[in-house]
Amino acid sequence: MILRCDSPSVYEPMTNLPTFDDVEKAAQRIEGIAHKTPVATSRTVNARTGAELFFKCEHLQRAGAFKFRGAYNSLVQFSSDQRKRGVVAFSSGNHAQAVALAGRLLDIPRVIVMPADAPDVKRIATEGYGGEVVLYDREAGEDREALGRRLASERGLILIPPYDHPDVIAGQGTAARELLAEVGPLDFLFAPCGGGGLLSGSALAANAMASNCKVIGVEPLAGDDATRSFRTKQLQTVDNPKTVADGARTPSLGKLTFPLVMQHVSDVTTVDDPTLLRTMFYLWERMKLMVEPTGALAAAAAMTGTTPIAGARVGVILSGGNVDMSQVAGWLKYR
Repeated sequence: MILRCDSPSVYEPMTNLPTFDDVEKAAQRIEGIAHKTPVATSRTVNARTGAELFFKCEHLQRAGAFKFRGAYNSLVQFSSDQRKRGVVAFSSGNHAQAVALAGRLLDIPRVIVMPADAPDVKRIATEGYGGEVVLYDREAGEDREALGRRLASERGLILIPPYDHPDVIAGQGTAARELLAEVGPLDFLFAPCGGGGLLSGSALAANAMASNCKVIGVEPLAGDDATRSFRTKQLQTVDNPKTVADGARTPSLGKLTFPLVMQHVSDVTTVDDPTLLRTMFYLWERMKLMVEPTGALAAAAAMTGTTPIAGARVGVILSGGNVDMSQVAGWLKYR
């Protein structure tokens, strides 16, 4: 059912959204720059789930996450004047690192707005890639988007948001495109969901390359705004959710990702933090895949039965591997 309403918060199909053709063009732009990440399999996981799972290892992507794909696809299209002006981005960490690295490769000045409580590993890496980090206090309710817009206005910078941008979405979709090109058609594709950039891009690729594939978005239970949005067909929000999946602590889907999710995604589901951490440790110990909590979201849903997958061919995107090692001791009780 499609609901139409004057309010932009209610799902209504849009025509000016990125398409699979944009994903294909993004793949050409990033070829030879972004890593073609490996696909991992496990007989043990297959026996446990009764399905055949293919793990797309985006935690081995440059800057440690799929975010590099969208960041580079966006920045490489800047005009010479835009490159001189520079870019500003806001991010909890992985988009920050991706923009900082892509900007370094393209010689573009970059300013990154990050939360003061972002994992140190992500802040330090962002600075290491040459990004100027500007911190804000999300616990005090400071608005990162407003700060980003202000910096863009004051300094003449180009704002590249972490997910709600057509070039970002198209770039993220290249991960699923690579997976499907390598392993062939899938019955299911599980992708993490924060703001919906990776999920939207993945769905564009899957719908074009494997029309019968059901795309499942996965978010932390504490940040279930996308699940509620999908169920109600109205854009829902969440205020600074408390979850170990720091990459998915976004307030809502975006103006572009919301309609894309509604049009192309089969379902959105959640996993709680204990389940997420148990899955993360399983991936570490049994498959030697060092993913961060957010990076394990899709695997947690696929491996714990939130969606019946027995007998199916299943793609799972492991989205990032920037683990905050200072937090691991506190997570071990869930191992």
